[in-house]
Amino acid sequence: MEELVIRDADVVDGSGADSYRADVVVDGGRIVSIVKEAAAAGCQRPKARRELDAEGLVLSPGFIDMHAHSDLALLRDPDHSAKAAQGVTLEVIGQDGLSYAPVDDRTLGEVRRAIAGWNGSGDDIDFDWRSVGEYLDRLDEGIAVNAAYLIPQGTVRALAVGWDDREATGSELEHMRRLVAEGLEQGAVGMSSGLTYTPGMYAKDAELTELCRVVASYGGYYCPHHRSYGAGALKAYEEMVELTREAGCPLHLAHATMNFGVNKGKAPELLTLLDEALAGGADITLDTYPYTPGCTTLVALLPSWASEGGPEQIMKRLADDGTAERIRHHMEELGSDGSHGVPMEWETIEISGTGDPALAEYVGRTVLESARLRGESPWTTVRHLLLADRLAPTILQHVGHEENVRAIMRHRVHTGGSDGILQGAKPHPRAYGTFPHYLGHYVRELGVLPLEECVAHLTSRPAARLRLADRGLVREGYRADLVLFDPATVAAGSTFAEPRVLPTGIPYVLVDGRFVMEDGRRTDVLAGRSVRRSPYGAAR
Repeated sequence: MEELVIRDADVVDGSGADSYRADVVVDGGRIVSIVKEAAAAGCQRPKARRELDAEGLVLSPGFIDMHAHSDLALLRDPDHSAKAAQGVTLEVIGQDGLSYAPVDDRTLGEVRRAIAGWNGSGDDIDFDWRSVGEYLDRLDEGIAVNAAYLIPQGTVRALAVGWDDREATGSELEHMRRLVAEGLEQGAVGMSSGLTYTPGMYAKDAELTELCRVVASYGGYYCPHHRSYGAGALKAYEEMVELTREAGCPLHLAHATMNFGVNKGKAPELLTLLDEALAGGADITLDTYPYTPGCTTLVALLPSWASEGGPEQIMKRLADDGTAERIRHHMEELGSDGSHGVPMEWETIEISGTGDPALAEYVGRTVLESARLRGESPWTTVRHLLLADRLAPTILQHVGHEENVRAIMRHRVHTGGSDGILQGAKPHPRAYGTFPHYLGHYVRELGVLPLEECVAHLTSRPAARLRLADRGLVREGYRADLVLFDPATVAAGSTFAEPRVLPTGIPYVLVDGRFVMEDGRRTDVLAGRSVRRSPYGAAR
């Protein structure tokens, strides 16, 4: 007898088609049968060792978070309710060009410092891996939800070239090509870049094109955080479209927003650019989070020249009065590349977390508010924070536009990504609320998307980008990564004031046919594993 039958569910199968009522039978981690309208037709109803009454609940595929920063959280926190409670059954990590494989001892230490604001210092983690394959093996020891990995181009550059702002030599480029190939052979699904973060931002287009050729040859995709989301946003999007066209590589645009005052109302220009490329045969997808503020590290706002050489060199420059004044001039008057070409508006920058608890008084305040309380200039406050917290502070950037958010999420190649940073005393609520916020706020309350269409954005579309042959749909033979939610009550509990509150209306989540959420509570099940690109290009 099969393990589980989910009775009388309203199945929204991930395809975008209309929902239907069915009994869904799960066994051995897969969907083994779907009996539509069984009760109404008087059919013999399937039986199983366990029956779950799903009356009033929607059954859908598990949600795929196309942009996650859980690289260490998956190892640190077996509970991982921040994502499991949202119905996320697969995360794509290794984002924005910086993560922890492939590395050597030197590079690992540098990367840990550079992205402590994203993932914590890592002092509580046993870094017993160096290669992509070894990191994925570590995930396979048991995690809350599944995870796929992107090779981080910035980490690759740090390993092969270092943190200097210069072109790679021929031998260094060949080394990077080899590192990318090895990572793909070991199971990575593609490559990411953070082209406003060092050292990845120092790569010229020709270098990125060569690496993307390698990615394409293995059936992977390129996921760039491109060079500007501000003054040069449209040009930066166009650059990525042209670069991947030249390389013959599929493109997935990370957190595809149009931010800052210069881009208010300009989402249609981005969508026209993408539509023209798609009509010309380009393979493009994108992800967004359903909020207007962004989130990153405070140090990321510095001009790229100030970050050359890595974290220790940044600290030395900040400690030098003359150099610090030059940094301020670039940020406040010229608009540095780190702040997307827009002169700093300190009232839009809110401190969301610090590494040192002694600095917690800054959390929840804008830089401008803190500076006024301290009786000093905003830059003096920022400089103090960066030096005292050794570059660890994280920030919220209140620079988005609601009309842009809604326009982009409607596009046919859109997928959902939380970009969720789980560190800090007051993280962005998207880390805990992205997927229920789509379903509750944008579907039920605003009607921006029909339910069936939104579920497709969160399931089958990302599965297709990842080339998953048996995930992303409720189909017989597919993996039983499933979510049961109440369409009348599903909502994000997290807010900017209380960002760590779990969502409501998602009582059941299954990973590989096992309940990771049951009756709205996290179980102790660790059914997640790495999802790896196979030798034939498809992920498994």
